Amino acid sequence: MRISIFGSGYVGLVQAAVFSEVGHDVICMDIDRDRIARIQNDDIPFFEPGLSGLLQAGLTQQRLRFTTNSQDAVENSDYLFVCVGTPSLPDGSADLQAVIAVATDIAKHMTSRKVIVNKSTVPVGTADQVHRCIADGLAARQISIPFEVCSNPEFLKEGSALADALKPDRIIVGARSEETVAEFRRLYESFNRNHDKMMFMDPRSAELTKYASNAMLATKISFINEIANIAEAVGADIESVRQGMGSDSRIGFQFIYPGIGYGGSCFPKDVRALDHLAKERGTGAQLLSAVHTTNERQKQKLSDRILSRLGPDLTGRTVAVWGLAFKPNTDDMREAPSRVLMEAIWAAGGRVVAFDPEAMDNCRTIY
Repeated sequence: MRISIFGSGYVGLVQAAVFSEVGHDVICMDIDRDRIARIQNDDIPFFEPGLSGLLQAGLTQQRLRFTTNSQDAVENSDYLFVCVGTPSLPDGSADLQAVIAVATDIAKHMTSRKVIVNKSTVPVGTADQVHRCIADGLAARQISIPFEVCSNPEFLKEGSALADALKPDRIIVGARSEETVAEFRRLYESFNRNHDKMMFMDPRSAELTKYASNAMLATKISFINEIANIAEAVGADIESVRQGMGSDSRIGFQFIYPGIGYGGSCFPKDVRALDHLAKERGTGAQLLSAVHTTNERQKQKLSDRILSRLGPDLTGRTVAVWGLAFKPNTDDMREAPSRVLMEAIWAAGGRVVAFDPEAMDNCRTIY
């Protein structure tokens, strides 16, 4: 099947790699010419285990190619996956500028039926917004072409994204027509052989499923960190408490490991966006606000502890920081707890010596 991926970031490249790996013909489009040139020369802008090899295999087998021409990507594919960034705005909402730009380009170049798929993490109602944008673009051209806008959120974990994409727990699809549902079954046939992992729903429910999933995982992290703080205050052993909690099958052990808070590109952004959406719609989201506040406070705890032990002035002292990325097997330092720690040490006059097996170059770029 003919697929175009709009966006050569983390989600876009992983999706392009796995779709080409299972035999689809894939075009990966990005407006950044330098970025595309780097990727074609096997210079991936971020670290993800196994991704480089899979991309090179797709290029060698001629099932994958890259372009900066949006018309090429639209005209030569039937399924158009939107995989662009949706960063946080100052009020916590998601910035959909790149998503709408892709939709505008699609409307400009469409000449036949297309299925447009939002893979990016987007607020509830974005599929409808993209549909209106494309419909308006076609109307401006005074033509009528059938199309459908669907939601197919990604559930990738940095550091294990290829395994997550090739062997997903579930495949969520928000689609309205039976024709499109049947097409998605063919599209994901190679990922769905052992048992049916596909779950079909309306686009708004699919969009909310993505946000709700990440918010739930973030909630578990903030919860166990608060329990750890209580355990320390009352003289309890948090590891024993964790084992006791996790042994309950209703709770389980995943995401109840106390630490210094979550970071990365997903949990912080998605919790803020869902919180903003709830407030915007008048429902309120006290729990989501508390999850975010707890996490920000937890990030500060390690530096607070260092300063309480060593004093507020670290001039002449050196602190070693082992691990910079927000989790193992990635170079991603977006909202990483290490940044809060290092910046607090520098603010107190201290010196940092840091190491990370993957994130050193990224750290130098940031600082």
